Amino acid sequence: MDTDSSPHHDASPGKGLLVVDDHELLRLGLRTLVQSHAQANGQVVQVFEAHSLQDALTTFGDNAAAIQLVLLDLHLPDAHGLSGVEAFMAEFPEAHVAVLSGVSDPGLQREALALGARAYLTKSGDLAEVVRYITASHVIRIPHTAHQDTKAHDPEDDTGTPASAATSATSGRTVRTASGEWIPITARQAQVLDWILTGWSNRQIADHANLSEGTVKNHVSTLLLLLGARSRAQLISQLR
Repeated sequence: MDTDSSPHHDASPGKGLLVVDDHELLRLGLRTLVQSHAQANGQVVQVFEAHSLQDALTTFGDNAAAIQLVLLDLHLPDAHGLSGVEAFMAEFPEAHVAVLSGVSDPGLQREALALGARAYLTKSGDLAEVVRYITASHVIRIPHTAHQDTKAHDPEDDTGTPASAATSATSGRTVRTASGEWIPITARQAQVLDWILTGWSNRQIADHANLSEGTVKNHVSTLLLLLGARSRAQLISQLR
């Protein structure tokens, strides 16, 4: 991540987030991750979504007072590269815009910041880094004690073995990502995660939980995004 400065601390409580990306799965993953973090801290964060530049301009124009931060993908159906950043900043120069990109390119970073973006965030790594920037931008407000509680939820037993991810997901509703960070997940996500670790298929989970197979697939896809895994097999290996 590359930024021009630390995020401005001028957000008022209750302001939300606009995620601009044409990939529904990424929008879903970010929305779930952000709302899970907010819920863990007793807050509700509104997440707006847009799949194109024009959709983003309209959504922000209609809801500017409720949006603290805009996450703007560089590759949209109607904008490619920095043209989307340039167009957005031209229409809303005071907006707090952070670029989302699939590549880490120092030259592109410098140009994005020169156009008015506050940060350049890559999607190729763990989405937890994006959430850290969202938190630093005061979309999610984490009390000092919450940070201490999170650290306390990352214990090692007397033998030095990390606490079981499955146990943490079920009882504490936190789970360790591929990068080693502990994040909160919802009760339903924790259930689905435990069933995945048991080796159940989507159909078995759907039948057991009385859910549609499509809903289960969405939960599984979200968990893969949140925890930085590329497949169910990698997720199972990572958490065992």
